Parts: sequence; C-alpha cells; structure tokens
Amino acid sequence: MALQNLRVVLVRPKRSGNIGAAARAMANMGVGDLALVAPPHALNRFHAGVMAVHARHVLERMRVYSTLAQSVADCGLVVGATCRRGPYRDGSRPLRDAAREVVEMVAANRVALVFGPEDHGLANDDLRVCHRLVTIPADSRYPSLNVAQAVLLCCYEIFLAAGAAADGGGGQAQERPLASSGAVELMYEKLRDAFLSVGFLHADNPEHIMFALRRIFGRSGLEERDVRILLGLARQIRWYADSGWKLRAEASAASETSGCGCSPGR
Repeated sequence: MALQNLRVVLVRPKRSGNIGAAARAMANMGVGDLALVAPPHALNRFHAGVMAVHARHVLERMRVYSTLAQSVADCGLVVGATCRRGPYRDGSRPLRDAAREVVEMVAANRVALVFGPEDHGLANDDLRVCHRLVTIPADSRYPSLNVAQAVLLCCYEIFLAAGAAADGGGGQAQERPLASSGAVELMYEKLRDAFLSVGFLHADNPEHIMFALRRIFGRSGLEERDVRILLGLARQIRWYADSGWKLRAEASAASETSGCGCSPGR
C-alpha cells in the first residue's frame, strides 16, 4: 500500500540536522510529505541536506507553516507523538496499535504524524489539534527519543502495517473520508463559543472540558456530515442563548392563548 497520503509534521524543530535525518527516515519507509511548523530562522538547508543524504527530494518538496493547525488543515486524521504524561495525554496508545488504524484510514484520507521540538515535545496547545496520541514504548528511565528516531520508528510501524494489510493480514483500508482538520477546528471553535454562551464551559478555563470533547469526537473519526450536524447544534445553542429563548417563550405563550397547540418555527 502506497503511503503518499501520509505527512510528517515537525513542530518548532530546533536543529537543521534533525530535519534532514527525519527526511532520510521518511524516504527509507516510502513517505515523502514533510511539513515544518515555525522552524528556526537560522535553518541551515545545507546541513539538513547533508543529513538527508539521498532523501534531499523530501527536503525540496518540504513546506513551511506558521501554525500546526495550518499544516494539517487538509488532513482527516492527525496523530501526535508524545512520551510525556499529563492530564491531556492519558489517552495515548502504543504506536503499533495506532499504526494499524493509520493504515486503515490513509487510503481515503490524508494523515499527519506530528512530532514536537527536541527539548520538550508537543505542548498542550499542540495536543488540541491532534485527534489521536501515540507513545513509542521505551525504557522508563530514558523514554525520550531523538525526533528523527521517533519519525523512523513511527514510519516503520506504519510501513509494516501497510505491508500486512496488502498481504491480507492486519487492518484493511477503509474508504471512509473523514472531515478535514480545518473543518473540525472550525466546529470546535463554534461549539466552544456556543457552550460559553449557555454557561456549560467555565469562562476561566474553557479548554479543560473542550479537551475532553475533542477526545470523545476524536475517537469516533468525524465525517463531513457529522461536522455539519454539530455546527448546526452550535448555531442553535448560540441563537437560543442570544435571543431565541425569548422568541420561543413568546411563541409558546401565543400558542397557549390561541389554543391551537402549534408553535411557529424560528
């Protein structure tokens, strides 16, 4: 199975050599789509090219973005790699298990593998954009990997899973197009605004519950129709919170007065 729909995203990478080494790892496993998010201004393309060796074609097609959301806006599935623990990271899965799901989705969707900077990994704000989290099993005394090593291991597991699927074993490709990350992020923005308007979210920390909602929806894999329905829900909640409740109350009162039992729509 070809992996042309698989994209590797390096978020705020610090070293040019690691970018080149990641490109080489990608080419080893048949992956050619590399994106950088907010790379250093002093990016040394020559040094990156030296580390890429014969994978300089990956660097030549590499695209640069200012935000993670922009880099994955056209992706249906966004998978973040993390080795850290925390309140927003407890849903991470072992890499090998996640690789099978990636293979099932990559035939009909663009899939992004997201890796954080070398010193701290992905921040909580980065995790908001990810639909899934994966962890690479390692010795607990030193679980942190060089970013190029992490890219190689992730692409390797997906490469193996793709081969197993092509041979009739493992997960089979699913022709189920998912909503793009850009559309899903817009949906979350509208839901956040709607839930704030009715007091469902705490104004001082709305992202705490929004992270939980992202995890719930992320597990299901939202399709375009799902997103349209949830956007409609957000619009209706906001309408009701702004002035719709008055109109509904007036319509209900008018209905009771007339005795007709009918209620006009908005």
